[in-house]
Amino acid sequence: MTQASRPSGAPVRPNILLIVSDDHGYGDRGYLQHDPAVRTPGLDRLAATGVSCTDAYVTAPICSPSRAAIMSGLYQQRWGATWFGNSGFAPDRETLAEQLAGLGYRTGYFGKVHYGAEQPGDRACPPHHGFEATFYGLAGLQQGRLNYLHHSDDAVQRYGPEASWRMGVQPMLVGDDEVEVEGFLTDEIGRRAREFVAADDDRPFFAMVAFNAVHNFCWQLPEAELRRRGLPSRADWHDADGEYEDWYDGVISPNLDHGREYYLAQLELMDAQILAFQDQLEALGVADDTLVVYLTDNGGSTCNYGDNTPLSGSKYTLGEGGIRVPFLVRWPAAAWADGAVRAGPVSSLDLYPTLLAAAGGTDLPACDGVDLAPLLAGGEIAGRESLHWDCAFQWAVRSGDLKLRWVDGAGPEAEGIRRIEHADPGDGLTLHDLAVDVGEQHDLSAERPGDVERLTALHLAWRTQIGYHVG
Repeated sequence: MTQASRPSGAPVRPNILLIVSDDHGYGDRGYLQHDPAVRTPGLDRLAATGVSCTDAYVTAPICSPSRAAIMSGLYQQRWGATWFGNSGFAPDRETLAEQLAGLGYRTGYFGKVHYGAEQPGDRACPPHHGFEATFYGLAGLQQGRLNYLHHSDDAVQRYGPEASWRMGVQPMLVGDDEVEVEGFLTDEIGRRAREFVAADDDRPFFAMVAFNAVHNFCWQLPEAELRRRGLPSRADWHDADGEYEDWYDGVISPNLDHGREYYLAQLELMDAQILAFQDQLEALGVADDTLVVYLTDNGGSTCNYGDNTPLSGSKYTLGEGGIRVPFLVRWPAAAWADGAVRAGPVSSLDLYPTLLAAAGGTDLPACDGVDLAPLLAGGEIAGRESLHWDCAFQWAVRSGDLKLRWVDGAGPEAEGIRRIEHADPGDGLTLHDLAVDVGEQHDLSAERPGDVERLTALHLAWRTQIGYHVG
């Protein structure tokens, strides 16, 4: 690749590297020093040289609707996407990749795809929504995950029809063509993405790297890594192994031996790829003119041994631990750098307008996010009254430092989360002041009924505004 030229007095259009991980715990970053066993030099370096947003959110506590919002810049409830069963790609909407391609960027997608049910050739597949170079796996063809080690027709036959779906061993895709990969997928995603970054092309690049790490099942590590770490091998589930739910209960917290160690190994190996990207950008001489973003698709999964310290809640819930995520940004050419820390609500919805504006886009499509440039440079953003989450059986709204949350705790969805994922989504209506109670331990709803009424009305008005109807 060649470094973009910068006209005198004008900022360069940045290359863009957007890294999305899977289920990364909010507290699992080495520089936070919550757990000395967490080693993330790549993320530590990105935080030390970039900007960390402490109050950053995604739009759902599960991956499919969250990822759809990232690509569209719109609340996914606008097209009825709230949970696994009804999630899907935004209809009639130019994606972030299509917009950047229209601005002269070359575009590449590498890793996990999961916007809902999807088949090869669908609009939800990266080559059909703006990405010219691709290497990806359709988690919608599988049970929401990609296997870390096996992707081949032979693996599908060995595992059996149900297990191949549950364990995610179907071949990967390049364009619309299947490609078999037997080897550690995290390394392969990183390798192919760096090949794209390094291509000899005068256009700036947009690379979206969507690691399947650190989604369960984290024992799927190369044998050499297991030996180096003194960890035992574990077998995946196969069709001949009895009931899947019984097996699954034994391989999540608190029942999986060495579970936290497997998880941290996958995190460390993903982080090594993030560090390798930073080294590559430095070697190519484009680090200052590359806008790097890191976030995860939803809160950490405590059933997979993720740690959301100091937050309460987990993936699947609207506690802060289910929707507040690591959010790191670095672009030295715009002074988004130097280890700055920014507070205040930030959303994954903001990536769409922020990245397009940085790329020189004007007259952008209307979206539900805001341009974060003023905040990232040390100022404030305007136009954000509130953030909203709604999964039908649970909803939440944050306005200022107040967060109101409601959960149908007796319903089948909440009960399923408790029984299968060992996570508690809560029950009823609760109000918290996040400025003094980020762990959501003190319910203020009884003593502040006026705020409960105001925030409830705000959320109902939001539903009307975006055309979302429950039931």
